[in-house]
Parts: sequence; C-alpha cells; structure tokens
Amino acid sequence: MFALASSGVYILNDVADREADRLHPDKRYRPVASGRLAVAAAVRLAALTLATALAAGFALDRRFGLALAAYLLLNGLYSRWLKHIVIIDVMAIAAGFVIRAAAGGFATGVPLTPWFLVCAMMLSLFMAAGKPRAEHELWRLGGCAPRAVLPQYTPELLDQISHVSAAATIMMYAMFTFASGHSRHLMATIPFVVYGVFRYEHRLLKAGEGGQPERLLVQDRWMLANLAAYVAAVAVVLSVFG
Repeated sequence: MFALASSGVYILNDVADREADRLHPDKRYRPVASGRLAVAAAVRLAALTLATALAAGFALDRRFGLALAAYLLLNGLYSRWLKHIVIIDVMAIAAGFVIRAAAGGFATGVPLTPWFLVCAMMLSLFMAAGKPRAEHELWRLGGCAPRAVLPQYTPELLDQISHVSAAATIMMYAMFTFASGHSRHLMATIPFVVYGVFRYEHRLLKAGEGGQPERLLVQDRWMLANLAAYVAAVAVVLSVFG
C-alpha cells in the first residue's frame, strides 16, 4: 500500500515540479516534464492510486491506515510548503521513512523499539541530506535551475548534517542491537552498518552521487556485497542465538 501511495505522491510532485524538472538534465525525461503524460491524466492517476491505497490500508489495519494517512498528509505539506524551508525539507523527507517503518510494524504485529525508530530517523536523515547536496553541486556547476530553498544551503552545512546523522545512525543502531528484545549477539552486525554508512558517505562526498540514493545503493557492488553479508549475519545470529 505504501508503494502505491508513494507512486501517487510522486506523480503529484512531478506535476507540481514539471517546470523546474524541464531544466534538470535527468528529471526533464520524466513523463510529465517531457510531455509524454498529460497533466490532467497524471492527476487522475494520482487520485486513483491514493484512494486505492488508503482504502486498502484501513482495510488491513486501522493503525496502518492512520500511518498511511499521516504519510500522505506529510507529503502534501512537503509539496506545498515544507520543501521550501531550509533544514525542515530534509527532516520532512526523513520523517516519511520513519512513518513507513512504523507502519510496517503495525502491519506485521512486530513491536518496534524507540531505538529502532530513532535509528531509522537518523539513517533517513543521513540519506536525505545527500539529495540537496547533489543538487547544490549540480546547480553550482550550472547544470540545473535551483529549487527555491537550495541557495539557502551551503556545502559545509549539508556535509555537517551528513556527518552528524551518520554518527548518530551508527550509535542508535548499536543501542538497538542491545535493546531489540532479540539476542545481544546482534552486536556482531555493527561492523556491517559502520561500513555501509561510511561507504555511502564516501560515494556521496567523493562523487556527489546522493541525488538518487536508490540508484547508488543498487549499483555499488561493495554496498550490495555488504548488504548481503549483513543479512546473512542477522540470519545466523537469530537462528543460532534466538
């Protein structure tokens, strides 16, 4: 349901940002910005996906449905207002991922510890900070027109947000491994998280690749190998030590 809701949100964002996207080297190829999808048709498609997602969400679980509604409200506020406020725009993106994590707990009946939620917030903030940094670098080089909030940032501020949230992510994950209610042997997975965070920051700072974090995560072989090793380590710890 969140994938469906996210699709509707992204469509509406593409409609709202279509003029700016036409000036971006990559975003100009999006269906709405390129003109391949009419604005009216895009709005109708978004309305259908959002209504379907909400109906299915509340049918599954009331708390899940409320989390989904909160997610849509947050994204609506982001599109209309929050994305124009420096620092708040990055925090709003991160908050959306935390809502998703909480909704996953509601849907599966798995209780989520405060450490997990704070860790998810810090990790999301860490990754969200990469997007304006990449946009800022592209704008500085004359590769795109800036969003209204972008000139209010400096590379130093964005790097500071990245560094602080990276450190907080590692710390919160370490605390989560002790307070998760599972085995404390999960602490053995901390090195994988440390490597993943630092590898991502290396790619972000050295190559400025944070504009599309999903692409960075799936195209970096070291990140993929580390993720596979992390999943295997978690599986071994939980199966052996419970």
